[in-house]
Amino acid sequence: MTDAAELKRRTAQLLAAHPPADTGTTDFLKARFDAGLAWVHFPEGLGGLGAPRSLQVVVDAELAAAGAPDNDPRRIGIGLGMAAPTILRYGTEEQKQRFLRPLWVGEEVWCQLFSEPGAGSDLAALGTRAVREDGGGWVVNGQKVWTSSAHVARWAILIARTDPDVPKHAGITYFLCDMTDPGVEVRPLRQITGEAEFNEVFLTDVRIPDSRRLGEVGDGWRVAQTTLNNERVAIGGMRLPREGGMIGPVSKTWRERPELRTHDLHQRLLKLWVEAEAARLTGERLRQQLVAGQPGYEGSGMKLAFARLNQEISGLEVELLGPEGLLYDDWTMRRPELVDFTGREAGYRYLRSKGNSIEGGTSEVLLNIVAERVLGLPSEPRTDKDVAWKDLAR
Repeated sequence: MTDAAELKRRTAQLLAAHPPADTGTTDFLKARFDAGLAWVHFPEGLGGLGAPRSLQVVVDAELAAAGAPDNDPRRIGIGLGMAAPTILRYGTEEQKQRFLRPLWVGEEVWCQLFSEPGAGSDLAALGTRAVREDGGGWVVNGQKVWTSSAHVARWAILIARTDPDVPKHAGITYFLCDMTDPGVEVRPLRQITGEAEFNEVFLTDVRIPDSRRLGEVGDGWRVAQTTLNNERVAIGGMRLPREGGMIGPVSKTWRERPELRTHDLHQRLLKLWVEAEAARLTGERLRQQLVAGQPGYEGSGMKLAFARLNQEISGLEVELLGPEGLLYDDWTMRRPELVDFTGREAGYRYLRSKGNSIEGGTSEVLLNIVAERVLGLPSEPRTDKDVAWKDLAR
């Protein structure tokens, strides 16, 4: 049984063999993965030791104290938070060995090819087609949208329709797509912030070998649920210090600019501060629950709270700043690798937060999930449940 003392011993061995001051970042991260100290709850040989997930903080604390580099988790968040747990659960041994190490080290960035122009909230209605070739591979044609990191990604998790003659949830298959393959075209999708953080991805006769199928043919919706549950935890349940996230900048402004204060703004700030702290602590509890197994639908509730709070807090910040809040520093077209909510001014936070109630599952869809799967309320009536996808109105 691997305990905290054993993990400290293994971490000390890693640091002795690969001193951070004398070892390149990539080489150190590879050595950490091979030592089973990347994600300790993963199996041996896949970056872990089969240890309790709660012990990861022991390793992280020892490495941080020694000044060891991390893998820049914000840059590779889709790979870490969505692709990795799905590959671990449904991948073949060959897929796990091929993808998990470069994913965790950060050598290969991942993106998510799920949403489509006609299949966003109703993701199961997707129309991207994957047709099997005589040789066993697949030819994929379609369009995906709102794809974060597609412009820097090497790999993508992709769901496509492989059987249009069955109900929409039953005819989907899950693939791992090489973004450098012929037929993959990435176009920037400029947002209200001026940036093109998202992308459109067009797939034209893209050939994917059957060895890059994840899970069984037609079982893609079930595989995708693992990805989506982890995505909502990754978005809504991120670890933050007190006054981390959106509440930090507005609290700082309140303390440093007393001339901006009013009684009404004070009451609203107090309310949002308490709600942000409650959400932060709930996220800590959720992460503790993850120690016992796969994430549940609690992530949907956390993601709901994340979106609402970000929008309300950023709106309060703009009001607090008055005319200053209407200024915007730079509308230059950029294609950033990640979203920086706190590195820019209030106007950026206000505009960017509008997307929080759409990305990672719309708030309306998540409300349904919480109502039906957490509270046990009756499902909404559906007329498309037993209808073949090809017969649905579009």
